[in-house]
Amino acid sequence: MVDALPVISDAEFRERWGRVQALMAAMGLDILLAYADDRATFGAAHARWLADFPVHFEPVCILMPAQGEPVLLCGPESDQYALLVGKIPTVSVLREFTHPDEDYPFATIRGLAEAAGAALAGVAVRRVGLAGRGLIGAGFWEALQKALPGVEWVDVENEMCALRAQKSPAEMEIIRAAYAIAQAGLDAAVQVIAPGVSERAVAAEIDAAMRRAGAEGTGIDTIVASGPNTRPILARSTLRRIEKNDLVVLTIAPRVQGYHAAIGRPVLVGDPGKTIRDALEVAWKAQLACFEGMRPGLEGRAVEALGRRVVEEAGLGPYFLYSALHSVGVIEFEPPIFGPGSAELLKPGMVISVDIPMFNAPWGGLRMEDGFWVTETGAVRLNETPYLIAK
Repeated sequence: MVDALPVISDAEFRERWGRVQALMAAMGLDILLAYADDRATFGAAHARWLADFPVHFEPVCILMPAQGEPVLLCGPESDQYALLVGKIPTVSVLREFTHPDEDYPFATIRGLAEAAGAALAGVAVRRVGLAGRGLIGAGFWEALQKALPGVEWVDVENEMCALRAQKSPAEMEIIRAAYAIAQAGLDAAVQVIAPGVSERAVAAEIDAAMRRAGAEGTGIDTIVASGPNTRPILARSTLRRIEKNDLVVLTIAPRVQGYHAAIGRPVLVGDPGKTIRDALEVAWKAQLACFEGMRPGLEGRAVEALGRRVVEEAGLGPYFLYSALHSVGVIEFEPPIFGPGSAELLKPGMVISVDIPMFNAPWGGLRMEDGFWVTETGAVRLNETPYLIAK
């Protein structure tokens, strides 16, 4: 159990607002709207990065003017929590975020057009940046167009993600804490994995250990997959009981102060056979190749290719099913993603997950995933998890 974790200062959030407004000026935007909700993995990112607000139950929309402070627009059950824990001092309840069957007689509720007009104080709006467009439902999209008729909508999702790609010292403190908590979850799993124990029982121990260590939740559901359940890329922990000589695949991704870590490991219960042991060795060598080749200024896909080549040369290329390098931050699987089709460069301050996949194989599947901090000269490993874990 922990009493305190690192935090992001109020000043750093204000600096982020300034960076967004500089982006707006460069793109000729009059306002920027950043949508967020509580959908797993991606939903909360903009609200967390701009306001430190952990969205739950009701969506929010952050309205950023070209000058001055942003406004957080939310539903009627979120306003007091946003004022309590969030960094944006002006919070307004939005009619478009109310439930049609609920009554809130003591809430001051504004329509989107009124809220936007009050925030903009008469500023003419011609170009509007929109972040989180892929999460917005049809109803709210129609409300946006009705409230701001005739404007040019500019998708700024990629640009907003790019602003947070390089982490500050304060962010790195939190991310390091997240990796320590992920390791605590993995250690708890190793303690209980044994024949006769169900996948869900192992997942419960992982989640409990991470909560006790300070995690607020997970970026993705904890994955404990055993035997035939290891074959797909994404598995959900089931009531299947681990058997003697099983392969067990763990994927652990706590969320800590809004930031994430990700550790993936195969665990050998007894002896699942030479084919699996050999594949595990190849995955580790592939990850080492990426680690040793990682440095700023390179295209990320060039580093990813180092690991992919190791797997292909071992005859396991057809099971390398996705991009092995991605960023980690307020999303567990955050842009930029460095696959064969990406020309994005590695930069100092990025946190990169090297996730070597082998899935859809006749013998099942596995994941070897660790975190790395890109420095001026190379990379630093953020967790020291043994590659071979055998029970």
